[in-house]
Amino acid sequence: MATKEEIMQWQDQYVLHTYNRDTLLVKGEGAYVWDADGNRYLDFTTGIGVCSLGHCYPRVTKAIQEQAAKLVHVSNLFINENQPALARQIALHSFGGKVFFANSGAEANEGQIKFARKWGSAHGGRYEIIAMDNSFHGRTLATLAATGRSKYRVGFAPDVEGFKFADFNNLDSIKALINDKTAAVLVEPVQGEGGVMPAKQEFMTGLRKLCDDAGILMMLDEVQCGMGRTGKPFAYSHYGIVPDSMSMAKALGNGIPLAAFEVRQEHGDVLTPGTHASTFGGTPLACAAGLAVFEAFDKDGVLENATEQGNYIMSSIANMRSRYPFIKEVRGLGCMIGVDLGDKIKEAVAACRKNNFLVLSAGETVLRLMPPLTMTRAVADEALALLDKSFASL
Repeated sequence: MATKEEIMQWQDQYVLHTYNRDTLLVKGEGAYVWDADGNRYLDFTTGIGVCSLGHCYPRVTKAIQEQAAKLVHVSNLFINENQPALARQIALHSFGGKVFFANSGAEANEGQIKFARKWGSAHGGRYEIIAMDNSFHGRTLATLAATGRSKYRVGFAPDVEGFKFADFNNLDSIKALINDKTAAVLVEPVQGEGGVMPAKQEFMTGLRKLCDDAGILMMLDEVQCGMGRTGKPFAYSHYGIVPDSMSMAKALGNGIPLAAFEVRQEHGDVLTPGTHASTFGGTPLACAAGLAVFEAFDKDGVLENATEQGNYIMSSIANMRSRYPFIKEVRGLGCMIGVDLGDKIKEAVAACRKNNFLVLSAGETVLRLMPPLTMTRAVADEALALLDKSFASL
């Protein structure tokens, strides 16, 4: 067994330095993780919204263990029994569409982009996609081009063409960009990296009508806000609309790489054999984990708990504003929570880390909390106490 010192040396010598990281985590359980020195942390990052049921959730762990002893991988030249079963669960918990499986959020969004272009090629040669300012859709060249934060694209020019940007929550700015080359509008119902910014009701309702009137697709990116994060299986359900397609990833496998995009049944024949594929998309192992996640939704009260505890945390932080005037706004849905701290954000993240409380930032000023959807009230209270302690030190 390698020592901590050896691991850290190998990290520096053999791993590309694309991340700033200095902590070696070796164990997780529920809302907590432990480092190589035995220190315990309360984890409100959940792997950036991936381990939404908490670390090593029993249902998921059991499903992975049993499937690993049975069949891990077959190519998509064959059917594996878990993939159609998981596609059915996604459809039953959303809008009853058809599903393509992938490995990551970027790959799922890349698939949506290809879907839109393939659809557009049959509808007058349309190929342009309108995305939102401050959006984030992935790190591939196409999903970078669709991301409304130019800093991520620095050094990777030229951009993939075919993307325009409108103001989030502003229908008029979208309408002004629609032309005879527009195939789709791509939106996150809750912008994650852009600052935990929920869409307004009138924006989502109006966007659905705008897309219908223009005869174009409404596509949603639910990579971060989907899979129960907002207290519903998918965030679009808060708005009473149905998209033409949506992507999902992160929490779909609760830690096992798994992603998908779903299209409405009427679009089920747009992508035909040979037009899109993935070697590792929807393996028996990954789909076994995904099935266990939906089983937890249906049997363990996860979504109800996410709403209850998320609302409790948001209201409790809002009550701290009288003591900490640098708290400018508290916003979010369910357990997707943003706290705008202005120029205090970097200090706040560092203070939380010093108190063994792992949190994220979003945008330039927002503290992002992505707790386990399964957390107890005691865990929520512990987090609030650590947040209070951290804020008091600023």
